[in-house]
Amino acid sequence: MSEISTPILFGILFGLIVFSAFFSSSETGMMSINRYRLRSKAKQGHASARRVEALLSKRDRLIGIILIGNNFVNIFASSVATIIAIRIWGDSGIALASGALTVVILIFAEVTPKTLAAIHPERIAYPASLLLKPLLLVFYPLVWLISGISNGLLKLLRAKPQNNNPDSLNTDELRTVVHEAGTLIPSKHQDMLLSILDLEKVTVDDIMVPRNELVGIDISEDIDEITSQLQSSQHTRLPVFKKEINNIVGIFHMRNISRFWNDEELNKATLMQYTREAHFVPSGISLNMQLINFQRVKRRIGIVVDEYGDVLGLVTLEDILEEIVGEFTSDMSATSKDIHPQKDGSFLIDGTATIRDINRTLNWNMPADGPKTLNGLIIEQLEFIPEYNMCIDLFGYKIETLHMKDNIIKTARVQVDANTTKRS
Repeated sequence: MSEISTPILFGILFGLIVFSAFFSSSETGMMSINRYRLRSKAKQGHASARRVEALLSKRDRLIGIILIGNNFVNIFASSVATIIAIRIWGDSGIALASGALTVVILIFAEVTPKTLAAIHPERIAYPASLLLKPLLLVFYPLVWLISGISNGLLKLLRAKPQNNNPDSLNTDELRTVVHEAGTLIPSKHQDMLLSILDLEKVTVDDIMVPRNELVGIDISEDIDEITSQLQSSQHTRLPVFKKEINNIVGIFHMRNISRFWNDEELNKATLMQYTREAHFVPSGISLNMQLINFQRVKRRIGIVVDEYGDVLGLVTLEDILEEIVGEFTSDMSATSKDIHPQKDGSFLIDGTATIRDINRTLNWNMPADGPKTLNGLIIEQLEFIPEYNMCIDLFGYKIETLHMKDNIIKTARVQVDANTTKRS
């Protein structure tokens, strides 16, 4: 380089610093780009997105060409800066050149371009791919050699980079993505997506109509009582049982009621002809699994039973869908017949109301990982069945029992403490 003038060396040094900034920003831009937006644009035919996606599909080779280029220009820049320093200050300028070049590279070729690329990854990655792709082709043998040696070392460390997919998300990570989508996804849609993700955490026991609230047809009763019940029924499907609820023999759909009335002879045998075999659901099964089961057996209603075959309640397809889309009405009195707001700000709540429904309806935060009902929660905390009305404070909620019957708290007045935090 003795024949090259000092001004030209300064120009070469400047160009090397620019190339160093290019490689530094390219690395950050490529690694910081939103993979899902990139994939979406690539599927839409965006040429730059397809090029970047192709480069990222061979991540080790991409990193290899970037690091080869970055290290080459930095070392070359160091050599040029040393020659310039010797020409100007002599041997004493070597140390000065090293220090000055370190500061310049840090500011102009590392920190600034990488920060810019992290803020605007697409603006950096798309143009950079135009140069990185041909560089990768030209220096492929060198990149292949270096990547092979690097992967060999990784295997010795029991690391398998080819099995590592950074784009894969587990349920909790996907939930975080939905939360952070902000205004990109309407809040109602966010709630629905999160509800779908939560289906695996909620069981049929949490949403079923409990056994004591089941309305069905006792086939052992007189036919006149049965027909009277059918005339006044407000339900679409009715369990049919014999003498007691554990002996369920089928499900009667009210769409068959006209056929039943038009039959020449109204008797139990005729009713049973229009009664379909019941679908039984094991207790504790998750909602996402039961939704699949409903689809598989083409059913909309199931009888929840425990490990001994005893009936615990009833779950319907509509109940599961409401867990996803929410209640089909915004009227509190219609959505929860067990919760009645009072003028003083308190609520009269049926003891059989589930903690999950109470929390969802009133936006409260009662513990739902134990007893399923308000009655169960109160009794668990008291550790005895109250024989008279009493007032207690549970988890920041002031609860007054108002009506007891058959060892069950039928009605309680509940008021949230001013210091109790509601669910977000």
